[in-house]
Amino acid sequence: MSVTSVSNSLSASLSSPLVTRLRAAGCVFAEDEAELLLSTARTPDELDAMARRRCAGEPLELVLGWAGFRGLRITVTPGVFVPRRRTEFLADRAAALARPGSVVVDLCCGSGAVATALAATVTGLDLHAADIEPPAVRCARLNLGDAGRVHEGDLYAALPDTLRGRVDVLVANTPYVPTSEIPLLPPEARDHEPLVTLDGGADGLDVQRRVAAGARSWLAPGGSLLVETSERQAVRTMAVFAGAGLVPRLARDEELDAHVVIGVRPGRR
Repeated sequence: MSVTSVSNSLSASLSSPLVTRLRAAGCVFAEDEAELLLSTARTPDELDAMARRRCAGEPLELVLGWAGFRGLRITVTPGVFVPRRRTEFLADRAAALARPGSVVVDLCCGSGAVATALAATVTGLDLHAADIEPPAVRCARLNLGDAGRVHEGDLYAALPDTLRGRVDVLVANTPYVPTSEIPLLPPEARDHEPLVTLDGGADGLDVQRRVAAGARSWLAPGGSLLVETSERQAVRTMAVFAGAGLVPRLARDEELDAHVVIGVRPGRR
């Protein structure tokens, strides 16, 4: 029997009890998760350990060690925000504005998913990413590799001053959950992701305000700031952008339930 046949036979023998085990733990998409665990685990013992972690409530992506994002496998490690599928729309909108040679910055980069997707989509970018959390910086460096530079620090303070006034596309997937709503988040996020990556302050817009306030100093004339927000916060986010001297517009994707506010610094490139 070939190695492939043995592997397939093992997967078949483990699949049904694994699905039952995951379903009993409350995993809604138990069949899909079982398939991912089976395809990732290298041995039955490793599969059992992964299943125990998942059944204990650890996010699937952390158990697997990766998250799917725009067709890529993005490495995720404990203590790092797991990229959401809706954020693919943020990456799409940023990619549409970038050109070869563009200076692109991904603030609050987390795992570096958006920056990595941009590097895979648009060639020749002068690409930078930044995060205040050391585990996120390490993770982003793994994902981005030689495609860009990852800086550690608080928003713009992390960036080289040589970028000031030269950024063509500035992406910031800031935290935007209001503080009072943090307890309502799924346990996978609430219990396993850093609070700083989730909590956006009283109305969810505290970090967005800070990013918007500094954007004009870093954007090139005609450059764009893009942030993800929610449907109910979008109008306020646009007002924040306008108050910071940017010309705002809203982009939406109904399928992903994604909302991105784009603010342009007036002027020509």
